[in-house]
Amino acid sequence: MNKERKLIIAGNWKMNKTVAEALTLVNALKLEVANVREVDIVVCPPFTALAEVSKAVQNSNIRLGAQNMSEHNYGAYTGEICAGMLKEFYAKYVILGHSERRQYQKEPDALIAKKAAVAHASAIKPIVCVGETLAEREGGHMEKVLETQVRGSLAGLTAEQMVETVVAYEPVWAIGTGKTATTQQAQDAHAFIRKQLAKMFDETVARKVRIQYGGSVKAANARELMGQPDVDGALVGGAALEVRSFADIIKNSI
Repeated sequence: MNKERKLIIAGNWKMNKTVAEALTLVNALKLEVANVREVDIVVCPPFTALAEVSKAVQNSNIRLGAQNMSEHNYGAYTGEICAGMLKEFYAKYVILGHSERRQYQKEPDALIAKKAAVAHASAIKPIVCVGETLAEREGGHMEKVLETQVRGSLAGLTAEQMVETVVAYEPVWAIGTGKTATTQQAQDAHAFIRKQLAKMFDETVARKVRIQYGGSVKAANARELMGQPDVDGALVGGAALEVRSFADIIKNSI
């Protein structure tokens, strides 16, 4: 495990949890992970629960993240949420370019890069997601897809901004399927992404950027995954919706 980079484990709740359910989950999680200092812990509830979860995590070791935001600031963009609104709830992180948004909302790399720049302008750290589909992997295109997404989705960021950006490698074929990349597959992909960052910026920047793995992370495989030299945490989906499983992932990562 690279001591230069602190592990970051984020729970992406997706379109789950009412406000009451969100509070039940986060209040129980606070107790479970109260003594964890070795990991940056982030929860990303739906927009409707941000205000209450924000209050609940104050004075705790849990940070608040959002699942998306607009590339625009305030204005006539019906249904959108801007960075200033997230700041009001003391959001520290925002997930951008998740494969579900790339797939269902057709979000291109250039849009994700715009959002990342806007997030940094408001001192919110973006968690920028990249990853290949099963067809792309089996067709031998994984590296090309990752290179295109990394370069496109992070275009225009300064070296200082890049260091404060988290990259999440999520093989699309492993999200919510129960399939998990082998530790070697995860390490190889993370190392490749870091190599792209070194080309875009330099070795020093690349060495400082945290790269999370996402895709059916469980307590049982957390320690082995986090033990890989280029895996710096996890972006957890389904397992983050239950206190015990999420807390065990966090504890097993240390």
